[in-house]
Amino acid sequence: MTFKAGVKNLITDVGGLRVGNAGDNKLKSGTTVILCDEPAVAAVQVLGGAPGTRETDLLEPHNTVETVHAITLSGGSAFGLDAASGVQAYLREKSIGFEVGEHKIPIVPSAILFDLINGGDKDWGTYPPYRELGFKAAENAYIDFDIGSVGAGLGALTANMRGGLGSTSSVTESGLTIGALSAVNPMGAVTIGDTRHFWAAPFEIDNEFGGLGYPQPIPDNATDLQIKFRETQRGGANTTIAVIATDAILTKAQAKRLAISAHDGFARAIWPSHNIYDGDLVFTLATGTSGRKPNPDEFIDLCAAATSTMARAVARGVYAADAKPDDILPSWIEFK
Repeated sequence: MTFKAGVKNLITDVGGLRVGNAGDNKLKSGTTVILCDEPAVAAVQVLGGAPGTRETDLLEPHNTVETVHAITLSGGSAFGLDAASGVQAYLREKSIGFEVGEHKIPIVPSAILFDLINGGDKDWGTYPPYRELGFKAAENAYIDFDIGSVGAGLGALTANMRGGLGSTSSVTESGLTIGALSAVNPMGAVTIGDTRHFWAAPFEIDNEFGGLGYPQPIPDNATDLQIKFRETQRGGANTTIAVIATDAILTKAQAKRLAISAHDGFARAIWPSHNIYDGDLVFTLATGTSGRKPNPDEFIDLCAAATSTMARAVARGVYAADAKPDDILPSWIEFK
């Protein structure tokens, strides 16, 4: 079975979602927010050894809160967790949140990646800028949005080139839509050996990341480990964080299974992935806007689509990244 891309080939092909970005080129960092028009069933799976998160425990299937109002992805390492406070403030002004008595509490799980040593100016003074970036990203949330060197992907790096923010979508044979959004900042590489060919090549649709396919022949160094900053022993400067979303009606347990399948997309697109210095994480959002609960066969297809769609989003984020002043690594288009 093959999947076709959605109309926009963005996560917002899933009904009920909007995405906003905010960033600072001097800082070389930024924030991305996914807003839910209506509260969405959510889950998370963390497989990296160095995660940075907020409000992820409530997403476990055995815990009480079923739905969320937004997801925040941010640069800034632990400082970037402030971005979710900005998103909360935006939603609170709109009277959006989980009702507890007279109060409405916006539920905004978030995750961060490490982009502190990417050449940007991080001398921000007493308070980091991420709360304000989160608020701006929420204000900027639309169905159409940019990918590449924007938002949480603005300062992202792979082992050998710039990372970025990527997004893709797929439609299954049964008509369900699935979308991926990924801020790509791994310890490893997304390209094969010393080439510009992507590991995710078999899943590419309509030349969305260059149409190069696999290199012929496969280079001898294809499986050599390329590790970011290995020569300087600066471990921990990593993490790929992502959202997989669908318009299917899912339980929290099914949503978690979808996040697990989406992690296979990391493994298909990044070599190596899920390391001790990566905080690799995938959130799931199930908006239910299709009005359909998948049967077991349809859910198998949905999980397969989660894998391929996420792999494509990883490659597309790197492919779309562009050069910025004071870069310490080349963009994909500059890579030789």
